[in-house]
Amino acid sequence: MLDSQITKKQQRFWRKALAFLLCMLIGMSLTLMPEFRPVTASSVPPFSFIFPLLQAKEIGDNSTQYLSNSNLIQQGRELYQAERYAEAVNIWQQALKAENNLSSQAMVLNYLALAYQQLGQWQQAKEAITSSLKLLGNKEQKTPQTKLILAQALNTQGSLELAQGQAEPALNTWQQADAIYTEAGYTQGKIGSLINQAQAQQALGLYLQARKTLADVEQLLVNQPNRQLKSTGLRSLGNVLRLVGAFGDSRQVLQQSLQVLQSADVLTPELSATLLSLGNTAYAQGDTESALKYYEEAATTSPANITQIQAQINQIYLLISTGQAQKAENLWIQIQPNLANLSPSRSSIYARINLAKSLVKLGIKKTESAQLLVTAVKQAKSLNDQKAQSYALGYLGGLYEQIPQWSNAQELTEQALQLAQAINAPDVAYQWQWQLGRILKAQGAIKLATDAYKIAFTTLKSLRSDLVAINTDIQFSFRETVEPVYREYVELLLNPGTSTEPSQEQLKQARQVIESLQLAELDNFFRSACLEGQIVPIEQIQQSKAAVIYPIILQDKLEVILSLPQQALRHYAAKVSQHEVEEVAEQLRLNLEKPYTTPEGKLLSAKVYDWLIRPVQTELSQSQVKTLVFILDGALRNIPMAALYDGKQYLLEKYSVALTPGLELLGPRPLQQSRLKTLVAGLAEARHGFSSLPNVNEELKAVESEVPSEVLLNQTFTSAALRQQIDSLPFSVVHLATHGQFSSNADETFVLAWDKPMKVNELKDLLRSREKTRPEPIELLVLSACETAEGDKRAALGLAGVAIQAGARSTLASLWSLDDESGALLIGQFYKELATKQVTKAEALRLAQLSLLKDPDYRHPVHWASYVLLGNWL
Repeated sequence: MLDSQITKKQQRFWRKALAFLLCMLIGMSLTLMPEFRPVTASSVPPFSFIFPLLQAKEIGDNSTQYLSNSNLIQQGRELYQAERYAEAVNIWQQALKAENNLSSQAMVLNYLALAYQQLGQWQQAKEAITSSLKLLGNKEQKTPQTKLILAQALNTQGSLELAQGQAEPALNTWQQADAIYTEAGYTQGKIGSLINQAQAQQALGLYLQARKTLADVEQLLVNQPNRQLKSTGLRSLGNVLRLVGAFGDSRQVLQQSLQVLQSADVLTPELSATLLSLGNTAYAQGDTESALKYYEEAATTSPANITQIQAQINQIYLLISTGQAQKAENLWIQIQPNLANLSPSRSSIYARINLAKSLVKLGIKKTESAQLLVTAVKQAKSLNDQKAQSYALGYLGGLYEQIPQWSNAQELTEQALQLAQAINAPDVAYQWQWQLGRILKAQGAIKLATDAYKIAFTTLKSLRSDLVAINTDIQFSFRETVEPVYREYVELLLNPGTSTEPSQEQLKQARQVIESLQLAELDNFFRSACLEGQIVPIEQIQQSKAAVIYPIILQDKLEVILSLPQQALRHYAAKVSQHEVEEVAEQLRLNLEKPYTTPEGKLLSAKVYDWLIRPVQTELSQSQVKTLVFILDGALRNIPMAALYDGKQYLLEKYSVALTPGLELLGPRPLQQSRLKTLVAGLAEARHGFSSLPNVNEELKAVESEVPSEVLLNQTFTSAALRQQIDSLPFSVVHLATHGQFSSNADETFVLAWDKPMKVNELKDLLRSREKTRPEPIELLVLSACETAEGDKRAALGLAGVAIQAGARSTLASLWSLDDESGALLIGQFYKELATKQVTKAEALRLAQLSLLKDPDYRHPVHWASYVLLGNWL
């Protein structure tokens, strides 16, 4: 039924595609599509070793007989390598019927499982790999060759499990494969299975284990005498490191791969593939200049093949992005003949799609973009590659959306969506659900548009870490292809009609969506679903004396949802653009860090107060709340809410203030003062290129004077010593007074110990290791002298990430570093309030800040405003 519907719609599609091209040729205007990013040409799927480099001496004297006695098996391999997966399936099905050897049958079933997986035919893939493993398990005596085939089948099964979100079973499966490869002494297989394990470990949030596994891989490769295997393995390792966000390590390993190739007589395709990977990593690091250089070298080194074209397409994108339109135009002219000569394959189809997306940005290549997408659709259909066909149809629908030709855009988008759903590809489907929502909204069908956005939102929630923990075919960009879905859906919920106010249900849904965005951002930050199992429904959280404020930054307005105890949700908005919000936040932050209070700073602070607080200040006063809990969005995360100014007073003079990434992420509980015991670690001396922090000594003394403390200072503050103390003693508070940085990149978020910088993932593992040995949670993590990365507008995301990943119920941290007496005074007063009075952590911070505000020497916000409390405010 579905096939016949798609066929009929495709017939209409071809008629309309020709009409579209005609419109383009007569000069119909086409506005720019949203920004796109280049295809990451060197994909990093789990290793399957479908074409293993098995030698007779490795698997026994009879090994090559059954591997080469079937022309059909070899034909299938060649088709698979050419990415003609449906044709490979047909050939291997014939081979399976012709084979009598059980081992050979098991191998072909393994190959079929891989091809089915590429086509999105998950049930067939599962049945094939199950049959393969069953055949291998029935062998009474396993020969060396059947053991290696079993390991390959296990690799395939693990790949299938990870692709379906089953990271833990995948890890176990790959560990079994690793054991077989180790016993057989088959290094290539062991390397692949270890890289696979690292991807599963990353998906499970086991960061240190993943890094250790990858370090083992690197050691194996360094000692590998086979240059080609060594360079290929290093390239694969570098690609995986990029995938998990370790960009610096990725670049270093890829450089090693390049050096191996440059020192040996190797095929140029290997060299160009490594250069292409280096370009992709440099691009991920934001090093556009180096990325362009690597792409150019990759294209020059490679003959006229898909790698050269992929490198040139990525060049075009970066040239357009950096304003070098003429160079991009010249390169496009150079590419055309080689692109036309490419044989149909999934890679060539994706190359056309990606090139079409880039050309649209030139503004003058509308016809060419359409022609590329029409060819991509035709080739995908000829290969029966439904995933590629869905991409091509969907992006062509996006072109119609921009003209606009709504009926054509909607029909193509629906076709693309049907194909994505037919192969159970939610990572593709949500894009067309979102596109359909935009198209319906543009036509005024607000109810239908809202429904489409709801489905896209639900699909994204179901994906969670899959968007970043497994490889994607079209380059994934959270800010361009995920974040807008949430924001646009919220906008529809909060503006259901021209004269209609949102209902309570719509306000609740909008609140849930914006909290889900916060969670998705953190998943993207850590490259995994890092908060699984910690969710507590908001209705179960006691917030008797707290008001919760949700600002939501949209393109042309700032929406705010207010939750007061035992009251219906409130909604209000400020007609201010996203650009103005970001500009005001940036300027206010700069003013707050000055050693004196400026009139401009107070005006900016008052402006944000007017947006967030003034419309409901009467309600807040009447409700008698004592704490304001903010779930901040975007640029607002970079400014301390306590420093908002109403014209007479700062906000902290009236309320305690706390932040949280989302009330669904934690269950607040009061701190038990009677069990207050602190592990304090500080670094006062200059270390690892960072300056000394002489006031750390005073800060640690201030903490010791107020609460029972165990102190690690300078040489005694190592990562190992910190772990030992955390694991062995029942601390409720961990206080780190040292250099640190919060960044929007997890790899650049760290705190400094004597022996090394501890990156956020290592800090998470270190702080959470105690969960295995001690029942008491860390109630409070204090990060003093840390700061947000300069020039990083989303750096506060790293602060939220540390707060959540640390596993502490609350985190007290500084947005900017205070290397003077005021920091020590504030911290000392905070602990004094916490230890001697029955107050919440938020109130203890407020009282400590007020003590500095009332001191003539420290009344300026630079001294007291930098400290913010995240998480449990009780």
